[in-house]
Amino acid sequence: MSAADSFAATFDVAPAGSWSAPGRVNLIGEHTDYNDGFVLPFAISARTTVSAVRRDDSAVRMRSVQRPSGDMSVDLHDLAPGRPGGWAAYVAGVIWAAREDGLPLGGMDLLVDGRVPLGSGLSSSHALECAVALAVNDVFDLGLDIHALAQLSRRAENDFVGAPTGLMDQLASLQCTAGHALFLDTRSLVAQQIPFDVAADDLALLVVDTGVHHSNGDGSYADRRAACERAAGQLRVASLRDVGLEGLGRRLEPLDDELRRRARHVVTENARVVEAVDAMRDRDWARLGRLMAASHTSLRDDYEVSCAELDAAVEASTAADAVGARMTGGGFGGSAVVLAARERVGAVRTSVAEAFASSGWRHPTVFEVAPSPGAGRDA
Repeated sequence: MSAADSFAATFDVAPAGSWSAPGRVNLIGEHTDYNDGFVLPFAISARTTVSAVRRDDSAVRMRSVQRPSGDMSVDLHDLAPGRPGGWAAYVAGVIWAAREDGLPLGGMDLLVDGRVPLGSGLSSSHALECAVALAVNDVFDLGLDIHALAQLSRRAENDFVGAPTGLMDQLASLQCTAGHALFLDTRSLVAQQIPFDVAADDLALLVVDTGVHHSNGDGSYADRRAACERAAGQLRVASLRDVGLEGLGRRLEPLDDELRRRARHVVTENARVVEAVDAMRDRDWARLGRLMAASHTSLRDDYEVSCAELDAAVEASTAADAVGARMTGGGFGGSAVVLAARERVGAVRTSVAEAFASSGWRHPTVFEVAPSPGAGRDA
């Protein structure tokens, strides 16, 4: 059944349109976006679709294809952080943020079809928020540009849902293009499309979903962000983006051990993103693989956001001669991204499966991804 047919069957009216936004894999550049740093994500083919129509009253009715018994309805004027909660918060939060900005909105009916795996570090929440933002923008003819849509989505995530994320995921979902990774400066918001066609060199990109679900709203993410802000304050810089590699050890000496390690990750990760862009432009995949490995080590040891399952996925992939592997996303669970020669894909899958089985963990999901188009209107 098409999105329009599903909507009509649900609400007894045709939708004004359908909009979709993709999940993403962050190739490198983790926990740098809220530090004004550099990131390098690409969109994947898994998408969340939102069909919508405006209403003549102030009701906001929301249904998820994946949760048909969890319908939500709330009056537009009653929207507030925490009301509603659950999956509907990501939908309602965007509408709330638009109203808080003084934009002219009315009631809506919205049907969500989310195909980005939840809690897997592939940015399912931001895909949903961006799809809703596109729908709201078009249904009410608001004329917002990509950056304004991203800010709406971020405000929904930060202030309504309560997860203090940066802008990377929203802009990745909205701006990525097929066959490219997005080199984004999160301070200036200047973005460059970097060609990323690994298949041309007989390579493949894999995602290993560990099955360990995480939430950016559980406090651990906020703790890391707060640590970075404290470190920047003690170093008397606007953000850790302003700390360079030169003399890094000496510069970080005033910090206690925890803040020193958090700051060291951010500073070195920014440098790795810049070097990764150079490696991709040169099609130097071995160099990119080394940078991915160094990123994972830093996230595991200095930033402490990995977990046993993610470490095992990376180690097993490397043991099967993957070019590079690292955790991707906020951490504390989720997925790893693996770059491997096409001929080694089977070996990587087997190695990861055996590593998980030997530890008594549930079988991981391993699937291939490719840089895919960003968000847009489907119908």
